[in-house]
Amino acid sequence: MFSRRSRRPTSPELAAAWECLDGGDVPGALRRLRQAASAPLGEVATVVGRAAGAAGFDDLRQAATALAAHPDRVRPLHDYGYACVERGVPYLAIPALREALRLAPGSSGTLRELVSAYEDEGRHREAADVLLAHEDGLVDWPDRYLLVFNAVLAGDLELARRHHARLSGPDEDVWLGARDRQNRVLERAAIAGPVSPLDHSDLRGWQYVMGGTVLGTLSPHGYDAGMTGRYAWFQDSHDQCLQGLLRLKAVLEAAGARPASVSLLPDRGSRILGLAAAEVLGLPSEPFVPGRENTVVIAYDLDDTARAAQGPDVVRQLLHRVPGQVLHEHASCWTGPPGVAADSVTLLHQSVVPPWGETLRMGDDGEAERGEADGRPDAVIAADIVAADPTPDGGDGETPADPVEKLTDFVSAVRGTWLRGDRAGLRSPGPVTSARFL
Repeated sequence: MFSRRSRRPTSPELAAAWECLDGGDVPGALRRLRQAASAPLGEVATVVGRAAGAAGFDDLRQAATALAAHPDRVRPLHDYGYACVERGVPYLAIPALREALRLAPGSSGTLRELVSAYEDEGRHREAADVLLAHEDGLVDWPDRYLLVFNAVLAGDLELARRHHARLSGPDEDVWLGARDRQNRVLERAAIAGPVSPLDHSDLRGWQYVMGGTVLGTLSPHGYDAGMTGRYAWFQDSHDQCLQGLLRLKAVLEAAGARPASVSLLPDRGSRILGLAAAEVLGLPSEPFVPGRENTVVIAYDLDDTARAAQGPDVVRQLLHRVPGQVLHEHASCWTGPPGVAADSVTLLHQSVVPPWGETLRMGDDGEAERGEADGRPDAVIAADIVAADPTPDGGDGETPADPVEKLTDFVSAVRGTWLRGDRAGLRSPGPVTSARFL
């Protein structure tokens, strides 16, 4: 509730968010609001409206103001939820859209907006469940398609297959690409299922099902403490880069892929790693050009590629597959995935420091400090990678063994469905969850 004199909220979660706003800390207020899911919607909207005004989001400010005045009406609830999704705070949208749908259960627009908010939050089980609860009013495109989509990302392949079988052909061409991608997802699931458990800890299996990506390594740290094979913060090394390239070589051999060259992307990290890859694979290297066939395109981190000169155009070109082209990304961000899903990825991270970056080290006083970036020529650093020690990190001893033979057995089994279709980017970590920094 709010104090009449100041309009300052008195509930603990909302009061903490209000205090953040008093100090000009809008991101801090939004983090606090995550913990206020059970607070009255009108009171939450008052705090959100103040945060939106401070951020210059006038559409959200107006929608929040309207909801604060009428928290029991469908239109303000829907409009506020829509504005929250559009402004990238879907967790704030979900309670309002759920209430709007309760008051107007036949509203397909509100249902779809709620599903979108659940998807943006990675809450795919809830998205599938709310669609099932309104099954009588679903149309195939987009509703039943979205049910299949979210069932897959929730790890419920039985539900996904049942409703996929009921889908009619799209009435509009705009859905043709989505239909083809969904067909490929379920085809990959069918071929991966006999050789991979596809349970809620099978990171490699689900990365392949969702995006056609072969994951080369699992993080050997924190597997049973919430990471399940992913990294949160990771300081990379020449050794890890070489291990990733050797696993890429093994993947190519297991799949029967025979590239004729290595293509170097424009950002520095990709050039360094690409030069090393050319040595490891025994192939010539050349700058990337769109349309080149039978080549391995090497990216260190596709987000870095997108930030380079001409990088956005290059990444868009990689979405469309070229015959014989294999896209390998060494370090892929799983909390903010790139716009394309690489065919091969060494590791999944939330934040990474490349070996040539400003790495952390222990100073003479025992405190962590940042070292200087490695400014040596690309070819010199690439030579260090080739000469590194690829022995895997022993980790904490809690991660399941993952010898290269386990990887190549998987690739040999699924090779018939690899390197097919476009490389549509992943929006979700899927059924395998990992702890993350907020």
